[in-house]
Amino acid sequence: MVALLGVGVLPALPATATPQAPPSLAQGNNWEVEPVASGYQLTLRLDAPAPMRASLPLLAVNGVPLGVAKQSPDQRTLTLITTNPAVLKARDVRLIWSGDLGKEAGKGQERSQGAGPTDADWLKARRGPELNDDPGAVGQYQVETSEYNLGDEAVFLPGLGQRSEIRGKVYTPRGAVGPRPLVVFLHGRHQYCYGEGDDQPTDKPWPCSGTMKPVRSFRGYDGPATALASNGYQVVSISANAVNAYDGDVYDAGAQARAELTLDHLALWKKWSTLGGGPFGRKFVGKIDLRNVGLMGHSRGGDGVARAAVLNADRGGQFGIRAVLPLAPTDFARTTVPGVAMSVVLPYCDGDVSDLQGQKFYDDTRYSVTGDTAPRSTITVLGANHNFFNTEWTPGQSEAPSGDDWFGEEKESPCGAKYAGRLTAKEQQAVGTAYIAGFFRVQLGHETKFLPLLDGSDSRAASAGRAVVRVVAQAPLASRRDVNHLDQPLPAGAVSGKATATVCAGVEELNSRLARAATPTCMSTADFGNTPHWSTAWFAARTPTTAVTKLTWTGTDGVLRLNLPAWQRDVRRFAALSFRAAPDPAGTPKTDLSVRVVDGHGRAAVVPVSTVSDALVRMPGSNANGLPKNLLRTVRIPVGSLKGVDLRDVRAVELRTDRVAGGSAYVSDLAFSSPGVGSSAPAVLLPKLSASNVKVKEGDKGINSADFWVTMARPSIRPVTVYAETSGELGETVGDVTRKLVFKPGQVRQKVSVSIHSNTWDSYDLPFDLVLSVPRDGLLDQSFGHGLVIDDDPTPTLTLGNAQASEKAGEVKFPVKLSAPSDKIVTISGELKDGTAVLRKDYKGAYDDGSDPANRSVDGYVEPGKAAGEVTVTLVDDTVKEPGETFSVVVGAVDGAEVKLPKTLRATITDND
Repeated sequence: MVALLGVGVLPALPATATPQAPPSLAQGNNWEVEPVASGYQLTLRLDAPAPMRASLPLLAVNGVPLGVAKQSPDQRTLTLITTNPAVLKARDVRLIWSGDLGKEAGKGQERSQGAGPTDADWLKARRGPELNDDPGAVGQYQVETSEYNLGDEAVFLPGLGQRSEIRGKVYTPRGAVGPRPLVVFLHGRHQYCYGEGDDQPTDKPWPCSGTMKPVRSFRGYDGPATALASNGYQVVSISANAVNAYDGDVYDAGAQARAELTLDHLALWKKWSTLGGGPFGRKFVGKIDLRNVGLMGHSRGGDGVARAAVLNADRGGQFGIRAVLPLAPTDFARTTVPGVAMSVVLPYCDGDVSDLQGQKFYDDTRYSVTGDTAPRSTITVLGANHNFFNTEWTPGQSEAPSGDDWFGEEKESPCGAKYAGRLTAKEQQAVGTAYIAGFFRVQLGHETKFLPLLDGSDSRAASAGRAVVRVVAQAPLASRRDVNHLDQPLPAGAVSGKATATVCAGVEELNSRLARAATPTCMSTADFGNTPHWSTAWFAARTPTTAVTKLTWTGTDGVLRLNLPAWQRDVRRFAALSFRAAPDPAGTPKTDLSVRVVDGHGRAAVVPVSTVSDALVRMPGSNANGLPKNLLRTVRIPVGSLKGVDLRDVRAVELRTDRVAGGSAYVSDLAFSSPGVGSSAPAVLLPKLSASNVKVKEGDKGINSADFWVTMARPSIRPVTVYAETSGELGETVGDVTRKLVFKPGQVRQKVSVSIHSNTWDSYDLPFDLVLSVPRDGLLDQSFGHGLVIDDDPTPTLTLGNAQASEKAGEVKFPVKLSAPSDKIVTISGELKDGTAVLRKDYKGAYDDGSDPANRSVDGYVEPGKAAGEVTVTLVDDTVKEPGETFSVVVGAVDGAEVKLPKTLRATITDND
């Protein structure tokens, strides 16, 4: 047997006379660690294909996620290249998903759970008034559909480094006169090829080849597209299969590529609607209003359209993108989408993006720009999963194979397929149609009759049927007066009685790779799927999450009082007083507060929260597998209901604990507001923030520095802030940096220095990123700065020696020495040659399975950080008295060290009989 230093077990290899690849450094039943030029390659092989999920596929070693894995085209093999030596001590390797972080080991695909304490409340949840008009209903226009296909590799996407298809389905209102608003739909990450064959080349997953056929995900949104087109809107749903095929190997999971693809389609429509040509001739000339554009992105498409809106503004606002709707989206890098109207749809039973990370689009954007006049909202749909918004992702409706992303048939779980509150696929699609169409008809068509659907009043569309939907809304600035964001400590004396108010953000028990924040955490959980506001983004893991006020009380006399300055006291023009709230999961499933509004004469109106909202009722589900979600929801009190109060002179708003003797709740964003369309446009006037790229030599002594420059394209008259942090497999070489950068008025550049720890050992070049996130009063341009640490140490020389051993020793060891330790694995491959000793009679090859011809391969390696090892060959201890015998090892390949080859080593076997 050939081995070195007892690391791992060597795999059986097929018989061949050719030297084999280096052996595994560690392995299990379905995984192995192998040396490669840039570190260690960790490979996990699955019995069945992994799903093509929107969440990032991560490989976890001994329970600790190491990084994002690449998936093979058949989704059965996942690979991760890392320099982390922890892989050499792997005992257990699993696939986990970024949206499932914190779930119990081995249960990442299970959603089975029992009933929760408030499930019955949500089955009979309050329902607001039904709108007179239904945004999901078919309108006056007949809808004409067509498709265009410019080829599977029609455009190069710099954000992907590959060519993509240009293909779309067009929905046109027949007979509509004049230019129409344009809505572009972008599907998300899903299987891109399907078929019975297995002939898709692994090095070129797109276009589909052989018997494989492309999945037509772009055809899956007929419902909302028809609802919009029949009411006079032009709709195009575009295909992004190439991005799905290649986005497992790009720095941002494909957000930039999806954005570029969206803008490429818009550029074509600009040409087709002005000059004509292409597949439509002059059919659409004068028919498209590119000053009034909306984008809907599903799954990773949500990240893509958010980035497209920002990229469009970065490039001067060539297209009038005024409304963005991320549908069950990912948000891996905490971008903001200022200036444009936004509504984020969050399916409560999302089994893919199960942490509902799209909530952060709303949280991060709502106060990100001073004077932002656009409205935004979140739409939480109970009983809805990730996939069924797209018919091509829905069993019984799709052409390609599809499935329910929330696993489990149980009747007890609020997300189980048989649960009374779980929506059928058609019910879910009807809800999606109503809210997608309603949002764009409000924002692009200014059809204000649909505003109540999006203002947090629980108004509903008839076509949404029995669905329970909860909307949180931030009205546009022109019709909103913020009283207190409740994200900063309150003034002294603001809280009285047996109550305390603490600003909190984030959760405890996060993965060990995350740093403890200075702000107190809001709650404790090991399952990050239930904390959409406070779970971290993979590429911006240490950037602070949403800060709220946690109000805790032990008596009925607690008061949190917010005094209004003189200029805020006249609230007659506003429709409602609102704030966001949720019960603390550590407390009772239901709690209550009173809202007391006081005027200048001391007259007050008191409204119990429970009479106007179920925000202080825990959401459905028991404490398992991402449920119940701890989501802040709307408490909305119509100003007209504040009887007896002088609305010209409101002096204070109080939250009082007189309803329940003890409890705890989160509160945020208290404001007076009225629903409004607002003013939306590309945020072209904001300064653009970019991070530079850096290459630096590692060095031999001490600590060096990789200096990134974060720059603004122009100075600002007000301070601009942005978070910057290192991301990637940093190892022991690259320092872990998280900084909040503040650009003072007139300042346009700042240096971010990342420490580089030197050594004199040969190592790998190490790539990493500096990620910019959550800007305030700025816009992200080049938000990923790419760093590369170049190893500058010489490759060690290798010395190989002859060996001698008695046959009773059972093995003979050839000494291996390096001139200096190395950070790399050093591998040695060769071939056994008979002398007077004969293979199988006097010694054995490690890969010899007894077949003919005999396998003569031999190999060995030196572990990283060590300077010596050995190549070992097994000896046969016979009972025949014989003279000393010899055989040779002809070393033909060495990786990681310098040696003149071929090199012949001689072994002498002494007899013991």
